[in-house]
Amino acid sequence: MPISPYGVLAARATDRRREGGTQTPHYQLFLKDNAGASYQVPVNVLSKVAPSELLFLADDDFRHPVTRLLPPAGSGWTPLASQAGSGALDFIRGNLFDPTRMRPLPPDRPGVDNDLSDFLDHYAERAIADPAVAVYAFGQGFGPHHSLLARVFRFRAARSGPAVIGVHDIHMNQGNVDPFVPDDGVWQDGGLLFHMTAEDRWVGVFLAFQSQAWHTDDTTGHTIPVPAARPFPAGEHEAPVRIVAARVASAGPGRGAESVTLLNASPDPVDMGGWRLADASGHRRPLPARSLASGTTVTVAGGNGFRLGPEGGAVTLIDPAGLKVHGVAYTRDQVRGAGWTTTF
Repeated sequence: MPISPYGVLAARATDRRREGGTQTPHYQLFLKDNAGASYQVPVNVLSKVAPSELLFLADDDFRHPVTRLLPPAGSGWTPLASQAGSGALDFIRGNLFDPTRMRPLPPDRPGVDNDLSDFLDHYAERAIADPAVAVYAFGQGFGPHHSLLARVFRFRAARSGPAVIGVHDIHMNQGNVDPFVPDDGVWQDGGLLFHMTAEDRWVGVFLAFQSQAWHTDDTTGHTIPVPAARPFPAGEHEAPVRIVAARVASAGPGRGAESVTLLNASPDPVDMGGWRLADASGHRRPLPARSLASGTTVTVAGGNGFRLGPEGGAVTLIDPAGLKVHGVAYTRDQVRGAGWTTTF
């Protein structure tokens, strides 16, 4: 079954520890909430399944509507429903980042800024030095009764303390291979978000195993078989057909309907029959069955439950095989105003 309980820990960083020389090393991040409760966040830095190096991406200017759905800074553990709009993460459906930007990194090696632990240090040490930096750790919560986890993560806490004393699975949690397929699910991915309060800037840190698939079932999170040439959704500038603009819903009358504009950037015409758009809640809008010539655009009106709200959202383009081709997300700040079109 999917991981449970899934949620987010909102706290501040107090310490960190690098691990080396073990078969299952973790990067240990220690946190404390506003009530004084202590937590531990063990972050995987090495996979048990080959290839062993994890995929890593840090976005130093993370802008996404999920940041408006998070609990208050320092509020401790908050369970999240594994569904869109709850504050949960989904690397594929949430359009959090371009997965082709991720790169594999070794867990630890001599030198500076050349391994995963070095890059995690960069953000953890900044948060430890500045108590105003809010840390949000997404994943599976565990409590003091989880003796196995406590032993593996070398952490002890009083049983009279909080029900959740730590969060693990700080990585993608879908598209797994055996024996981890039972952990698959949608809207339950892990990750770290840092809010640099003084700058009002967000940093997103995302991890995945190289063995995981990036095309997964919308219900189970299990791997969808795909051609060998399409292991990832196309990169931001690689999709043959991509989302280039959207007119977002507005309250005033006569401001124009919601719409999405697509561009065929490929050198060949594309038959759009069977293609669909999906909004942040997964509502799908079939595209008109027509041929889109090379270098041309088509604007598709909303409808069929498909909605682009002014508070932020996401748009995903899906081909007839059910595979994600391209996706974008926008925040409230990117919506310029009634009647304006937001470009990507």
